[in-house]
Amino acid sequence: MISACIFDLDGVIVDTAKFHFIAWRELAQKLGFNFTEKDNEKLKGVSRMRSLDILLEVGGLNFDKQKKLELATEKNDRYVELIKTLTPADILPGVLDFLTDLKTKNYKIALGSASKNAMTILQNINLVDFFDAIIDGTKISKAKPDPEVFLLGATEINKKPEECIVFEDAQAGIEAAKSAKMYAIGIGKTENLKGADIILNDFLAQNIDNLTKKLTR
Repeated sequence: MISACIFDLDGVIVDTAKFHFIAWRELAQKLGFNFTEKDNEKLKGVSRMRSLDILLEVGGLNFDKQKKLELATEKNDRYVELIKTLTPADILPGVLDFLTDLKTKNYKIALGSASKNAMTILQNINLVDFFDAIIDGTKISKAKPDPEVFLLGATEINKKPEECIVFEDAQAGIEAAKSAKMYAIGIGKTENLKGADIILNDFLAQNIDNLTKKLTR
């Protein structure tokens, strides 16, 4: 019996990917190379430090651990500046109605995000109160596709993995959900979400009853 939903944040509830891209691109330019939107696709769903490693690989650069920490902090400071502009108007289409539907039907709701800024984002878009558990980058040690973030989310809402649906926009997140033995619903393009049980363009006109029927039939 499906009775809980776990949501990724970036690209599922709100589009902060554009802010990540701006901050990473500015860092790359400072280091003397270009970082494209195609390059940025490689960063979806992975941790901040792994994202930095990928960016440096694109630029053919390498630094010691201390320098990498400084660069990651610089990028994050810029990103935090950018997300301060977020408001409830930035919630992706259909998400608020879908969350309201879940609450009305007594589903447990958790966040499962690698972002260390998840709480700030949720506060800015006024969604904190919808979540029974918030698992973010400050609570996990392993990045997706490791299932840690989703398994911890299930534990905090007292649900078994097979009772949970994960909503994800990244391949690493779909893989993490399936590794956790959970249902996986992809948000976005089919080619980027291999292995998802269902793929949706967005949450418009979606409701939990229809989705659970499709997953369990």
